[in-house]
Formats: sequence, C-alpha cells, structure tokens
Amino acid sequence: MRGLFIALEGPDGSGKSTIIKLIGNYLKDKGIEFVMTREPGGTLIGEEIRHIILDKKNINMGAETEALLYAASRGQHIHEKILPSLESGKIVLCDRFVLSSLAYQGVGRNLGIEEVKSINDFAIKGVYPDLILFFHVDPEITLERKTQNGGDRLEEEGNDFHRTVYEGYMELLKMYPKNIKIIDATKSIEEVLRESIKEVEDLLTKKRE
Repeated sequence: MRGLFIALEGPDGSGKSTIIKLIGNYLKDKGIEFVMTREPGGTLIGEEIRHIILDKKNINMGAETEALLYAASRGQHIHEKILPSLESGKIVLCDRFVLSSLAYQGVGRNLGIEEVKSINDFAIKGVYPDLILFFHVDPEITLERKTQNGGDRLEEEGNDFHRTVYEGYMELLKMYPKNIKIIDATKSIEEVLRESIKEVEDLLTKKRE
C-alpha cells in the first residue's frame, strides 16, 4: 500500500520544526514507519542547493534563480526520497513543500503564483501531500524571535517581505484548499501538537477504511 505524505507549512518561526519532531515521536511510539525530511533539502544534492539559497553572501541572487533552485531541490527530493518512501508504504513528514514556494517566490518575490506553480508542477511529477498542516500565526511575532541571533538570507528580508508572504499564504489557502487543515499556532505547544495529531489520526483512519 502507498504511504501517506504530510507537509507542514507556515511562516518562519511558526513552530513547524518543533511540531514535526513531536509528530515523529508520536508515530514512532505507535510503531508506524515514517521518514522525516525538509525543504529545501532532504537529500545530499538538495542540502547543497539549500546552502546556496540561504547563504547570506548570495545577495545578488535573482528571484527567478531562487525559485528555480527551490524547484530543483524539490525535484531531487521527490525522485530520491519522497516517492520511494511513499511507494514502500511509509509516512513522509516534510517541513515545507510547494505551498512555500508559491507564497515566498510567487507572492513575496512577485514572480506570480501560476508561474512558480508551473515550474514546480514539472518538478513534483503529480506528487501532492495527502495532508497539509498550515500553522497560522502573525509572522512579525515569530520573526523577532527567530532572527534575534541572526537569521538566514530569507529570514532577514525584513517585516515588509514577510508580511507580503503571509498575505500570500492567506490568498493561497483560498485558492488551493485541497487537503489543508489550519492549525492555530498561537496556542501552547501541547495544544498545537494535540490539534496536529488529531488531523494525522483522521488521515490514518481514512486510509484504513
């Protein structure tokens, strides 16, 4: 049986990285096979691309280059890790997927949602998450915490950029509601995890049926 693909999305500092580990612990305790991964990255090639994208010295990177690099990393991720894991019946937990590119490059970089979607459609070969957990929180609150000791190239773009990205996410949630569940990330970690686990359990139940 094919596995399940779960992506976690949201503004920088929304708690995705913390919650994905806790969901992983939950699945491990249940004896469910899973793979935990991230974007950009997830593979040796993808992690090298990630370094190029997020390196603060690459200040002259064009928006189109940035979008294509994300799509390239994603294509390798699908080919080398995500698709093989799904075909072997495992659950794939992924920190970010296409929705992030549509928000950050499509809207934040003003490249256009459809334009960014087209290059990612080519990269992902029809593979789409069975569940997207979107962590809803004001980015200005989370960014201050995330960048107080210095952030990566995108995290340090400033409040205006991240506000635009946030507004992009709000637009995208209406445009592409398929399989998206909104989680209130302003709540405590315990409450956020409880809501997230409920959505994962609902998905597992549907698969069993």
